[in-house]
Amino acid sequence: MQKIIYRALALSYGAYFNSTAFFSEKEAGRKAFGLFSTPRKGRVLPTQEAFLQKHLAQRPIINELALQTYHWPGPGETVLLLHGWESNTFRWRNLIEKLQEREFNIIAFDAPGHGYSEGTSLNVVTYAEQAQHLIDMYSPKYIIGHSMGGLATIHNHYQYPNSSIEKIVALGAPAELSELMDHYQKLLRFNNKVLKGLDKHILENFNHRITDISTPTFAKSFSKPGLIIHDELDTITPFSASTRLHENWKNSQLITTTGLGHSLQQEELYLCIVDFLNS
Repeated sequence: MQKIIYRALALSYGAYFNSTAFFSEKEAGRKAFGLFSTPRKGRVLPTQEAFLQKHLAQRPIINELALQTYHWPGPGETVLLLHGWESNTFRWRNLIEKLQEREFNIIAFDAPGHGYSEGTSLNVVTYAEQAQHLIDMYSPKYIIGHSMGGLATIHNHYQYPNSSIEKIVALGAPAELSELMDHYQKLLRFNNKVLKGLDKHILENFNHRITDISTPTFAKSFSKPGLIIHDELDTITPFSASTRLHENWKNSQLITTTGLGHSLQQEELYLCIVDFLNS
């Protein structure tokens, strides 16, 4: 029943965007982007509070939003963690344990509209920019991103190749914004006029076209070491996203898992990440 309701709601949004586009392509694109960028979950749950509140750190104001950071102090090199869509810093708890065992200095933050951070929307361009503010603040040597956080991590390195980052880890990261938009269009069944309005909205507000956001394209210019991790049975982000990224990233390794799904939560896997950072 819940799936039926969700499907009906999606189609109603698509019909609304189509009717809006009949009168204004620009307005249809703005509204479609607003829905696309609005998370439905990802705020801190009661079961997550105890872990996160012990490590609350600064709340820097970035693009007029207070973003919640977390700190697990250590004498070693600094690592910055970026969670994925509709998630928050709690998703890193098991990796943080392994990083602490190796005495890394760990920084994480909740993206806008997620966790304890302000805001109601999130997109990959602003996520990458906000990550750069944190990189400027903490000078991490390593950066790790999951899912949308992995996409933002790669986009960040493409935009800011001369930052303090020396190694990059991407887990289950999407490859192309165009593929995400294609799925969005098929789910809602909005027409190409809406899609055109979406593309124009992104260009006018973020100086990118939909086709510009491509991790395989970005990776062609990368020289720093990268570790790419993806489950071949991932139902959220196709495994091919990481194989294409790996093919174009000359100094990268690809770890393939089976059965871990999109979350990629496994002790052995996290030990591989720690070993990669220490190598």
